[in-house]
Amino acid sequence: MALTPAIFLDKDGTILADVPYNVDKRRMRFAPGAMAGLARLSKLGLPLIVVSNQPGIALGKFSPDAMLDVRQQLSLMFEQAGAKLSGFYYCPHHPKGLRPAYTMQCECRKPAPGLLYVAAQRHNIDLFSSWFVGDILDDVEAGRRAGCRTLLLDNGNETEWRRNEWRVPDRMEPDLDAASRWIEEHVYDYALDLHGVTA
Repeated sequence: MALTPAIFLDKDGTILADVPYNVDKRRMRFAPGAMAGLARLSKLGLPLIVVSNQPGIALGKFSPDAMLDVRQQLSLMFEQAGAKLSGFYYCPHHPKGLRPAYTMQCECRKPAPGLLYVAAQRHNIDLFSSWFVGDILDDVEAGRRAGCRTLLLDNGNETEWRRNEWRVPDRMEPDLDAASRWIEEHVYDYALDLHGVTA
């Protein structure tokens, strides 16, 4: 079976307005430009997969079961935008957690790329022709370490700007709507270049 590109998306601050540790579906709202961005990305016919750090589980702020409602509400919100949520992967860990089962250094907490590898295996994804869109440089680093092209939403959520070779995005845009326009224009060009095909 041939591999497919995918578009990986951070959740809070990228798709949703950033409300810290929120698992109340009544408070889940689209970030500016996110609904239009999802609608445009859906037309590309590629899997749309959310990858999110959820340290609130390790820190005791909510239970792992709460993520079931979050996933259900995300799926409904994608449908409202005319899109389909193909996968939802989250890291429940934190090295300074309060719940021993989730208190650890792991390979799935961004900026580590572990969740992207899991998603790629389960969905038959070609990471090297995929994209990762997020609002902080940890998202960029996770995407780049997995081999993806990366877009950073420069919306004020990145405040530290700790740079290294892994934390330089391919593109910066103000919101998911603008990012989706860039991906729409370039996603297939990058895939063709990667595989040595000329249009």
